[in-house]
Amino acid sequence: MRIAAIGGTGKEGRGLACGWARAGEAVIVGSRSLERAQQTAGEINAAVGREVASGSTYRNAAMAADIVVLTVPYDAQEKTLWDIREGIRGKILVTATVPIDTGNARRLRVVPGGSAAEEAQTLLGPETRVVAAFQNISHAHLERLGAIDSDVLVCGDDAEARQEVIRLAALLGLRALEAGPLRYARVVEGLTVLLLEMNRRYKSRGAGIRVTGLPEGGQ
Repeated sequence: MRIAAIGGTGKEGRGLACGWARAGEAVIVGSRSLERAQQTAGEINAAVGREVASGSTYRNAAMAADIVVLTVPYDAQEKTLWDIREGIRGKILVTATVPIDTGNARRLRVVPGGSAAEEAQTLLGPETRVVAAFQNISHAHLERLGAIDSDVLVCGDDAEARQEVIRLAALLGLRALEAGPLRYARVVEGLTVLLLEMNRRYKSRGAGIRVTGLPEGGQ
């Protein structure tokens, strides 16, 4: 499976791309700058010890991939989605974008569409299945080997797409949980700024969440 990380030269996108590359998946690092994308892909290949990552522009990365992961800042989301819209038609778009207030990184911006994920779905239309995931996983964990002591909450209106994203998370050593329809992304995105506040208070780099009380093996 070819996975495109749109915004893959940023911390979160690079971390996700590196994790999937380490798991043996073909990764396409997407950037506005082809040079930066290729440089990051080369660094990922060196880190994992094999040639599984390549670099491309946003549009070409989206067209070449089977599944697309969006990790750009909220202010860049709309423009980026218009750029890749045709390339992701009929595919799954996984969005980790959070509308963080640019004036205060510990505050969630109120957005017209309810959440960044819902706005993405509205812009792209029903042909693209949007799933919200990975917002609450710190990039500090993603390039490391082994299981990560955090859960991933997966929201989306298409059950099959949610299950595909749960499988993607498992490749990273993460437990992912069905968290319902896309509208619950409003809650999940809000948890990100809460975790940033916890990091500040406890001088941590990687606060996460863990859901307890579920049946053994339940997803």
